[in-house]
Amino acid sequence: MRIGNVVGTITLNRQHPSMQGARLLMVEPLSLAQLRGEKVLGPDTIVVYDQLGAAAGHRIMISEGREAALPFAPAIKPVDAYNAGILDRLDLSNFNIVP
Repeated sequence: MRIGNVVGTITLNRQHPSMQGARLLMVEPLSLAQLRGEKVLGPDTIVVYDQLGAAAGHRIMISEGREAALPFAPAIKPVDAYNAGILDRLDLSNFNIVP
């Protein structure tokens, strides 16, 4: 699971039938350095399926890969990234990485 900032939404004029009514977000995944407030060039944005109503500026939890499709089982949706939660607050004060 990763954390990312929502930077916008995507609108499609044609889509897979199982995605009818879906909300798609453009999200910038954040590194630990970015979460700590360091100015680091971020990765490319990714498309994330959203059922929680996140909007631009929200910080969300992103589930990717096979795990992203599991909330829809047994239905099949062509999803590779899923909004697992909207974060209200993130505290990294007790988070230390020992090399």
